[in-house]
Amino acid sequence: MYGEIKMDVEGWLKKQMVSAEAYDAELLLSGFLSEMEKGLSGAASSLAMIPAYVGIHGKVTAGKPVAIIDAGGTNLRIGIARFNEAGKIELSHFTKQPIPGRDHESSAAEFYQVLVDALEPLKDQFKNIGFCFSYPATILPNLDGRLLHWTKEIKIPGLVGQQIGAGLIQALDARGVSGKQVVILNDTVAALFAGLAQGKQFNASSYVGFILGTGTNTAYVEINENIGKIDSFLDSGSQVINVESGGFNAFARGPYDLRFDERTENPGSHVFEKTISGVYMGPLALELLKGLADEGALSKSGAIRLSAMTELSTIHIDNLVSGNGLDTGVLNSDSFSDTDREVVKTVFSAVVDRAALLTAVNILAVVVKGGAGQDPERPVCVNIDGSTYYKTFRLAEKVQQHLKALLGKRGLHIRCIQVDDAPVVGAAIAGLTAFR
Repeated sequence: MYGEIKMDVEGWLKKQMVSAEAYDAELLLSGFLSEMEKGLSGAASSLAMIPAYVGIHGKVTAGKPVAIIDAGGTNLRIGIARFNEAGKIELSHFTKQPIPGRDHESSAAEFYQVLVDALEPLKDQFKNIGFCFSYPATILPNLDGRLLHWTKEIKIPGLVGQQIGAGLIQALDARGVSGKQVVILNDTVAALFAGLAQGKQFNASSYVGFILGTGTNTAYVEINENIGKIDSFLDSGSQVINVESGGFNAFARGPYDLRFDERTENPGSHVFEKTISGVYMGPLALELLKGLADEGALSKSGAIRLSAMTELSTIHIDNLVSGNGLDTGVLNSDSFSDTDREVVKTVFSAVVDRAALLTAVNILAVVVKGGAGQDPERPVCVNIDGSTYYKTFRLAEKVQQHLKALLGKRGLHIRCIQVDDAPVVGAAIAGLTAFR
């Protein structure tokens, strides 16, 4: 069963659909656009296509404070933000703590207690709250958001189906903190907003926000007014759409993807996210390595060690592949031969290659659907945020290679940018401009 059998690992990975070469980019794009159209029309779709009900033309008042809540993948950041005369954000009184429900099931009351504990001491410094909420929520015309379901393994069932902003205002009122108003926006919508300043400098024709970190998502500006799902457009005649692209499922997955999916907290949900995001790539690689061990592609000692492993960090395996000298965890064990480690590198490189192609198709789809970017002097501004995108070895480079080829075929032009602290910047802009 075991014993360093020579085999075509790359060929095996392609058969399992864990290879960029196993996919046709044009078919992926067609499937993505089809799901977007269905989602916008209100038909059944794996893409929620949620209207944000916030515009991109509001004016930011310099010096005016706004409270910020950033509910990210695993942490909560809460504090005060204001913009100076030069348009730069200034932050103060920020705290950071783990989000409830990550390690064990929590209640709605526990969630709101954490928020109010941080906001109450700052109550005299703000009226508006920009709440960047990076989980699937239906955004309502009153700027609140109703949680559809949790992702990223968060477990607070009492909040599912509830209006997050209304619950926060109620919790603040219970503490004697009244007169506040909150706008809920997705972190990817916030990323889109955060790109406005840079985009205006190069006369961007439209805007995209894309995040690839613990999870993944995309937002873009939709200009088609004939959309049945959207009741009304903003004054500009356009609407920012939160795609919820992590849910895309109109693409083929291999047996190991399916097996891995069944062992996650939410099997059958957010399957696109499970192919490209940081929290999943390492564990998926472990599933594949166990399969290769069963095929006899690893040493006996390596196979035995793998069989006992229940987790493999994306960071550890990426450190091994990049050779950056940082911690590789259990992969540094004597149980693994140098040949075993080469197999590990081959597996993870394939996972990253596929993620790069899928990411490029995702970005291409929203650029195509947004209908802008034909003029090279007015590219679409694509603000990309997320540690997985920037820190995973060669991922960003490979995404850009795919994008260059795919966009070039269509005569479309984009400019990718990075904004520091994009969710906070975007939430601050929304908090300052959303209320009239």
